Amino acid sequence: QVQLVESGGGLVQAGGSLTLSCAASGIIFNSNTMGWYRQAPGKQRELVARISNGGSTNYVDSVKGRFTISRDNAKNTVYLQMNSLKPEDTAVYYCNLPFKVQLWGQGTQVTVSS
Repeated sequence: QVQLVESGGGLVQAGGSLTLSCAASGIIFNSNTMGWYRQAPGKQRELVARISNGGSTNYVDSVKGRFTISRDNAKNTVYLQMNSLKPEDTAVYYCNLPFKVQLWGQGTQVTVSS
């Protein structure tokens, strides 16, 4: 059974930083592209960053230069380093497999105050 457990969210002031973690189990982690998504109140969930099994990364324009996705295959964990946070980054953040979407975890709340 696939399990995705996100952590690391919190309340931060604009301009601050947070690092999110997602521990995955029940999948062959090092064979899969992993992604971070977010869903703000009243908005659709969007993919903000993804990292291939080979380490190639892609970002949505709104986070380019501020967010960095990385992975540790030995720990079956994917990370999202978020810098220069803005109020519009406020959302629940989730991880999943963009090309093989699994049951969503509970996510982790990120709130950026102005």
